[in-house]
This record gives sequence, structure tokens and C-alpha cells, in this order.
Amino acid sequence: MRIIKKFIPKLGLAPVMAAGALIAATATAQVRNLDRVVAVVDDDVVMASELTQRMNTIASQIQAQQVQAPPVDVLRRQVLEQLIIERLQLQMASRAGVTVSESELDQAIARVQQNAGVSPEEFRQRLLADGMSMKSFRQQIRQELMIRRVEQGSVNRRIQITDQDIDNFLRSKEGEFWKSPQFELGHILIPVSSSAPSSEVTQAREKAEDLAKQAKEGADFRRLAIANSAGQNALSGGDLGWRKTVELPTLFADALTDLKAGDVTEPFRSDAGFHLLKIHAQKGASEQLVEQTKVRHILLKPSAILTDDQAYNKLIELREEAMASDNFSELARENSEDIGSMLSGGDLGWSMPGQFVPEFTQAMDATEIGSISLPFRSQFGWHILQVEDRRKQDMTDKYIRNQAANLLRNRRYEEELQNWRREIRDQAYVEIKLPDSETTEDSGNQ
Repeated sequence: MRIIKKFIPKLGLAPVMAAGALIAATATAQVRNLDRVVAVVDDDVVMASELTQRMNTIASQIQAQQVQAPPVDVLRRQVLEQLIIERLQLQMASRAGVTVSESELDQAIARVQQNAGVSPEEFRQRLLADGMSMKSFRQQIRQELMIRRVEQGSVNRRIQITDQDIDNFLRSKEGEFWKSPQFELGHILIPVSSSAPSSEVTQAREKAEDLAKQAKEGADFRRLAIANSAGQNALSGGDLGWRKTVELPTLFADALTDLKAGDVTEPFRSDAGFHLLKIHAQKGASEQLVEQTKVRHILLKPSAILTDDQAYNKLIELREEAMASDNFSELARENSEDIGSMLSGGDLGWSMPGQFVPEFTQAMDATEIGSISLPFRSQFGWHILQVEDRRKQDMTDKYIRNQAANLLRNRRYEEELQNWRREIRDQAYVEIKLPDSETTEDSGNQ
């Protein structure tokens, strides 16, 4: 599985594929003899041949990484648990009507091929060399996309980030460090002791003021530092490197207030003398001019009544009608299944960075003002959107809070994902039928 191991992580399909795709090997007599049930998982089963193939793939990966493999019985138990969880997730996807359209699947496979840097035919040949047909590869990708969609939908609903959570984080030492701007700084020190006579202080101040004037008029700050500074970094042009404001002395941090990249401070004094700072570059500016988009959308949710392809085709028709009659908001009120926005004609207001799922953001950013996007799929269903306007807005406080919420949510996601997997495992009926087990295992609801 050279292609799988090398290129699938870039697509974001690691959880299933990195665990070893179920490569369909030649059906030998030995495999047929092994083809028996090793676990019953609610309404599905795991076959021994499937378990063996997955174990072989993972064992090969462990060997390639030159890592000590666990005992066979431990590996078998771990791999079987992995297969059981996947079965449960796919059953949940089926019950929820989660599907992956052919066009969406084509796009995912195209991304894999693009990451591989080969043509479609070369990609197909590589798959065949690894013992996998394009048909079975498509099925692996389809299942992984379905599992990912179920995980995101289920886990994100469990994560609630409150205003208090954000406040607590921003007030913490970690939060202060995280939100602190970062500067690439140059430094010049004109030394004068705290006990120096006033004449020396005046002379040092005047020299610092002259250097500040030269720097502001375009003189090379690094040359000035090498020639005049008494700081430890003078011979390297006074460079202090990248520093967050919370890492700087309070005197330095205060001097940088309201300055931007390219600015030079006025001289300021400490017990060591007079200082000048220049901001060579800046990250995490104190002012965040955020590009916002005013957008409307129509959402259709595939179900047992409305298939994926039917939802896509209906949105194509609604898009054509909206483009012809300029009545997007009316069509949203009549057709959208997003309860939160349908009554307002699909209006989602002015967007904030990170507000929407990646698929929605990508479609929104690619759509021009006044235009309507082609249908696209997210974890919530199929959408079309209309971009009404764009603007740049100073949203510093809201931007910071929104980014903090995303950080906290991402931190909790992996923990909640494991909790959710454990819960669906505990609630399921699972009967393990390994031949070397002393007893079978029943768990969950019966």
C-alpha cells in the first residue's frame, strides 16, 4: 500500500486508511477457509479474512517504521476493536442517511492523485501494483468520508464552548501568551548609569534622539546599532529576534504600544540607559481588519426520501431559477432546510473567520459578489450560497474570541471523539467469536 501510506494523510483520510485498507487479495483456498465470522456487531459482522488482511497490513507498516510489534494476540485484539468501531460508525452513517455522491468522491480521489503527482492512469497502475483495484479504492475512500462526516457531526454537537470558557482562557497565563502580538525587534542602547550627572544624561538623551531621527528618516537601523549600541546584540545589528510582548520587559512592551512594522520608538530610559526599538516585522497585529462576507444560502438535507443526487439536481434547478429571477431569498424561504435562516431568506449575516465549516468557507470565498455558487456538500447536507457583499471590518476583540473558541474546540475534539467512540461501543451489541478466546464476549444493548 505504498500509495495509501504516502498520499492519503494529505487528503485527511488517515483514521481508516492509515489503519490499513482492506486490500482484496487473490482468493486462495486458505483465505476461503478463514472466511468465517469473528465478531457480530449489531446488524453486521466482521469476517476472519478481513481481520487477517488488516492485521497483515498493519504489521507491514509497523515493520517499515522499525518499531517493535506487539504480541500477535494483542495486535489481533486491537485491530478487531478498530474494525468493530468502523462497523458501528458505518451503520450510524447508513441510519442517518449519510451518503457520498459520485462527484464528491471524484473530487476526493482527484486530490489524492494530485498529491501523488501522477496522471490518473499512472495512479491506477500504482494501485494495481499494490494489489488494489480502482473500484475497491473508491469504496475505501467513500467509507472514510462517511465515517469522517459521522464523527464530525456527532462530536461537534457534544462540544459547547461558552463565553466563560473563553474569558477564563484569555485571562490565563497561556491565554495572555497566545494572544500577545509577536515582533521582530531591533535594539539600540545608549548607556548611562542611574547615578550619572545631568550633563551625561542630557548627552546620552540627545544622542538617542539623533539616532531615532536618523532611523525614522530611513537610515539602516542595523548599521546604527553596530556603530552606536552598547547592547549585547549590537554586533548583530541589535537584532533581538522574534519576541512576544509578554516575553519583553514591561518598559519595552509599553514603548511598542500603537506601533506597527517599520516604526521606531522614541527614546525611553531604564537604569541601563536610553533605548530605541525598531519593529522589523510583526505577527498578530493588535488591529485585526477582517474581511467579512454577507451571504445567504439554501440547504437541502439528503434523506430516505431525498437522495444525494436528487438534492444536488434540485439545487441546480433552484440556482438557475434564482439567477433568472433574482429571487434567492424567496427560494430560500420556500426550500431551505436550515431552520435558523430559512425565515430570513437564508440570510447568515456578516461572516466571521472560522464561523463556517471549511467546505462552506471555501465556496463562499470562491464566489464573487452578486453570484451564486454551484452546489457543494458539507457535513450538514447540500448547499448553494449567494454572496451579497464584502467588507473589511476592525473585529479585533471578536476575532480574538472567535479564534480562542476554535482553539478550545479543537483541543476538546480529540478527547470527545474518543469518548464518543467508547460510548457507541458500550451501547452496541458485540459478540466476539475468536477461536482462541476462552469465552465469547457480549456487550451493549440486546
